[in-house]
This record gives sequence, C-alpha cells and structure tokens, in this order.
Amino acid sequence: MDSIKGSLEAFDKDGRLQHRINEQKKRLLESESVQSFLNDNPGVTGDMIDRGLSKLYEFKKERENCRACPGLENCPNMMQGYRPLLYTERQSLELSYTRCPLKLEQEARLEQQQLIQSLYIPKDVLDAAFDDMDQDNQRAKAISQAVRFGVNANPGEDGMGLYFHGKFGVGKTYLLGAIANELKDNQIQSYLIYTPDFFREMKQAIGDGTFQEKLDAVRVAPVLMLDDIGAETTTAWTRDEILGPILQYRMSEKLPTLFTSNYDYEELEEQLAYSDKGGTEQLKAKRIMERIKHYTTFVEVGGKNRRG
Repeated sequence: MDSIKGSLEAFDKDGRLQHRINEQKKRLLESESVQSFLNDNPGVTGDMIDRGLSKLYEFKKERENCRACPGLENCPNMMQGYRPLLYTERQSLELSYTRCPLKLEQEARLEQQQLIQSLYIPKDVLDAAFDDMDQDNQRAKAISQAVRFGVNANPGEDGMGLYFHGKFGVGKTYLLGAIANELKDNQIQSYLIYTPDFFREMKQAIGDGTFQEKLDAVRVAPVLMLDDIGAETTTAWTRDEILGPILQYRMSEKLPTLFTSNYDYEELEEQLAYSDKGGTEQLKAKRIMERIKHYTTFVEVGGKNRRG
C-alpha cells in the first residue's frame, strides 16, 4: 500500500493543492494574533509551527471572534465566554482557554446575586433600596437603624440584630430587603425568609428527609432575617425544634438575626407560649424571648399602610 504522502503526491501532480496549503499557512502566520504570539516567543521553530498548525488555526479563529465580540450570549467560540491562550511546552505549541472579561463579569454578578437567599419573598422586596424609600418622619428612625446595620454588620464578631415592630403595611419587610441589598454590596450573605411558610415547609421536610439540611442552611446564614414572626400558628414543635435551635446556635456564633412582626416583645412571648397540646408553656416561650430581646434592638416602624 502506498504511503499517505505518496498518495497525496500522486493526487496533486500539478502542485496546486500544496500551493493552496502554503498560501493558507502564509496567511495564518501573517495574521495579527499569530504574529503577536511569535514576536513574544522567539524560540518557536518552524518544526513546532508545522506540528502545531491545527492549534494555530484554532487560536487565530477564536481570537478573531473575540475581536469582533458580539456579546457573551452570542459568543461563537467553541467554549462560550472563553478565549484561547497559546503557549509552548516541551518544544510543542499548546492551547488552553481562559474566561474572558465578560464571562468573569457574569460570574461575579451571579455570585453577588447569590449573596441574597430568600424563601417566599416577593421580587419587589428583593429589589428594595434605601434610596427609594419614602423618608417620612414616622419611619425616619427605623430607616436610620436599618442603614446603620447594613453598613456596619459584622457576622461572627457582633451578633446584635434588629426587631422591627409595626402595623400591617408600614414597610417592615421592605426594610429587610433594603438591608439585604446593602449587605450584598458589602459581600455579606443574608437569608431572608417569610417565617410562616418556612415553618410549613419544615414540617414537610420531615417526610422528604431534608429537614436537617434546611435547618442547617438557615442556622448558619451570616445574617438571618425572619419576616412576620408570630403570624404563623405557633406549635410547641416549631418553637422547640426549629426556632429554638436556630436562635441558640446563632447566639453562640454571634450571627445577627433580624425580625419583623406585628407583635411587640411581650405579645410575641404570648404567641410562643401557646401549646397545641393545650394550655401554655410560659417558661419555654420566655427562654426564646430572652434570646431575641438580648440580641436585637427593638425598632418601632410607623407610618401609613402602603399596601392599600
């Protein structure tokens, strides 16, 4: 059997094929991206080039795509959002890929978005910002306290949180959203939860085997926000098996917890004292409230009902 080289020579008797190959190779070597690489790597030999032609072609094509970048979503490169890096290793040309600036920017943005974890919280709350708030006199002190916490929060070193108390619709939850976004800007992760739905989910989690996993995720959050605590029908189980362990861990680790509620401290204690087994359990409720009182600053939120 004739060799491949012999077969090609027989096929290309007039040398036209070889001429086209040489022309393509010449254009390749004269391209801006390849010329820049060769200038930066004077040790590259002709033999290295011949053995690495396929890598040079790939490098040239991908770099040209990058120069005419149509945006990350329309990136035509083989690995979307990655650009080629040509280098020498053991007398050979090698090719690797690194994230382009747009890809890095996207990943940084996604990472920052993940700094706010939420359960059952409306999108407008997650987009809340202090600059968009109505700075009326009845809410000025509450907004000031919220801003101060968002700017100065130091989980692991300072476990003090806030307890926002007020009537329906005065903007307590919106304050939590604004704090979460301030924390995000400071690279501090927060977990914002609508408490009644969270407790219901935890009951279901017993059946699907995810109870401990979900409890741990909430318990270790750098900043935890429990929205509308007391609105749920409190049971001894939610109080003693969920709320109690969460607060105990956070207290010992100096992780701040923020609350919103329509109940003040004393009224919430009455809610927590309720036992679905009948009667009340004042001592257990008092233990929970001692943790909340000791590690939160009570903040009254006034103003009109903005939900109307």
